[in-house]
Amino acid sequence: MHGRVRVLSALVAALGLGGLAACSPADKPAAQSSSPSSSTAGSPSAANECAKDTLHLFAPGKLTIGTDKPAYEPWFKDNNPSNGQGFESAVAYAVAQQLGFDRTAVTWTTVPFNSSYAPGAKKFDFDINQISITTDRQKVVDFSDGYYTVTQAVITQKNSKFANVTSVADLKTAKLGAQVGTTSLDAIKNVVAPSTKPAVFNDTNDAKNALANKQVDAMVVDLPTAFFLVAAELDNAKIVGQFPSQGSPEKFGLLFQKGNPLVTCVNKAIGTLTSNGELQKITNQWLAQVGGAPNLT
Repeated sequence: MHGRVRVLSALVAALGLGGLAACSPADKPAAQSSSPSSSTAGSPSAANECAKDTLHLFAPGKLTIGTDKPAYEPWFKDNNPSNGQGFESAVAYAVAQQLGFDRTAVTWTTVPFNSSYAPGAKKFDFDINQISITTDRQKVVDFSDGYYTVTQAVITQKNSKFANVTSVADLKTAKLGAQVGTTSLDAIKNVVAPSTKPAVFNDTNDAKNALANKQVDAMVVDLPTAFFLVAAELDNAKIVGQFPSQGSPEKFGLLFQKGNPLVTCVNKAIGTLTSNGELQKITNQWLAQVGGAPNLT
């Protein structure tokens, strides 16, 4: 028997199979599986990358949403984002539901508008606060797909000499105002390019008060906010018109910390809400009054 083993060993060595000859049945390499590797088959992307228990969240088991305070209509109602009323509150809860969170699992936190898109770590999963998607902001934060296409509008007093203008050029000599850090302020600078430096305010409320006190000739805000201010907040005011679109449409997006993988799942949620008509229903319910503003040439 031992002689046969020596002969077999010599034959194995001659054929270059020595590595296999040294293996006992228990030591043999496992056969290559034809099924996906465990690193793929067991990964969230293979199972469901957007399952609730696999989501990358600021606080485990909770969806933390940021917005500014005060929270203005028609985006929110009664300065209370958590009540589900107002366009952006309704959108936020609709997205949350798509991700698997009921109302009790949603937490709201106050985030000043200007700090929302500043670089660095965020204390929320996403922020919803009429934040336009811009190239500069995308350098330091991430955005979801747009959930609302918006235009900028001009409000003035009915007895103002600018109350009946029909073109952007007619606003060149006006003293205009807008909230700091907004695309409304960008529109003043880049679209109107007025001869007088625009007034910059901490928030929309300050700009509104400046218009009411005639510290500015007109203010610029997004169109839905303009309709609300004229209807409910300002006496003797009117919407002069809305700016013509410049290149790609301006869209509001949900804002995330740079690199947050939750963006992918939120985009899926927005896609579902768009395709099933829910996003349009929310728009019709809370922004039905938007429309009819003249287009400035």
